[in-house]
Amino acid sequence: MAKKNQEKVGEKTSQAKEAKKDSYSKQPVINIGLVGHVDHGKTTLTEALSGKWTDVHSEEIKRGITIRLGYANSTFYKCPKCKDPESYGISKKCAACGSECGELRKISLVDAPGHESLMATMLSGSAIIDCALLLVAANEECPQPQTKEHLMALGIIGINKIIIVQNKIDLVSEEDVKKNYNKIKEFVKGTIAENAPIIPISAQHRANIDVLIKTIEEYFPTPQRDVTKDPLMFVARSFDVNKPGTGIHALVGGVLGGALKHGILNVGDEIEIRPGKKVEKEGKVFWESLKTKIIGLKSGTENIDKALPGGSIGVLTELDPSFVKSDQLGGNIVGLPDKLPMIRKEMDLIPHLLERVVGTKKELEVEPIKKGESLMLNVHSSVTVGIVTSLAKDTLHVVLKIPLCAEKTDRITISRMLGNRFRLIGYCNVKE
Repeated sequence: MAKKNQEKVGEKTSQAKEAKKDSYSKQPVINIGLVGHVDHGKTTLTEALSGKWTDVHSEEIKRGITIRLGYANSTFYKCPKCKDPESYGISKKCAACGSECGELRKISLVDAPGHESLMATMLSGSAIIDCALLLVAANEECPQPQTKEHLMALGIIGINKIIIVQNKIDLVSEEDVKKNYNKIKEFVKGTIAENAPIIPISAQHRANIDVLIKTIEEYFPTPQRDVTKDPLMFVARSFDVNKPGTGIHALVGGVLGGALKHGILNVGDEIEIRPGKKVEKEGKVFWESLKTKIIGLKSGTENIDKALPGGSIGVLTELDPSFVKSDQLGGNIVGLPDKLPMIRKEMDLIPHLLERVVGTKKELEVEPIKKGESLMLNVHSSVTVGIVTSLAKDTLHVVLKIPLCAEKTDRITISRMLGNRFRLIGYCNVKE
């Protein structure tokens, strides 16, 4: 028995090595989140670093803000002839001297919304990122409410690799840029970003983008991934890619977008999706996990045979397209059948509350959680509301409106309704 287990581990390790050779040449190896207050330039910077504008939905274009998570893959290059930082860029040919550049690595960018009403979406996106660019506009007061909230959220979730991007330096004088810089330093004192680099840029005019890329390469190492574990993918988006009017025989299955935490997914794998699809029968509501087959994998526009932990991926399935449209399966987890964490409809939680509410203009103390209170809970890429049904010493019991999959080691963020918005007040762990 022990020999068979050793052989299985050896086989998995061998498959992992082969997969790295095949897929890491096409797939990004790191997920970088862009976070911060609304209208501080996250989407413009994403375009400057990738060439892709991620606000593509009609409402986003109309309102000029990011509403859903945006994704863009990019490749960083370095010119062998030019001096730093001018040698860094996103083009195979050097913009300065025209030389062929050497590839550094492929990266995946996750553009998170900054509007206060979309904090749940930002928290969902943070589940699939490894590090973050925190944007601060040089032409506004620092810190803005959502700048504080996003930084606190990164700390709670455990993302401690942060570069602060001081954007829009073209809109103010040199003296005001320096004043804003000093305010940023004061703001991050005592936080996880206290020693983070601060890079002044103009994303609109592509100024200092080379310096930022150089800093990313030096400050954000490629994370170590465990590809020998059973695969676990966090679903951030889900799509029906069929155009209106497509004939029934030409329809293709639903697509899941997200990132692998560990393990490998292969074309042809049978997978399970939890908690799955909402079902109503005889006046009762419950969730059914879904099982399907992977018929294709994509990294950006590239087709790949195997997906590894790292950049965002698209998983093409045999799912009924009606199950996935409008992000219906966002927040689910994906893995091999019967190898995923259990579905929880209620649970006991151990809360860890902050001293003060984050994201409000006035400083408010965090009051103890009360029985009957509705809390917004985020774990991985999922968001749900939990009703507190009972309280005990250092423990609270919640019944969930939408079930989720969580383990004892997971950190679940807690937000409370204050005024007409959910505000971040801490995190909790599952009590087994």
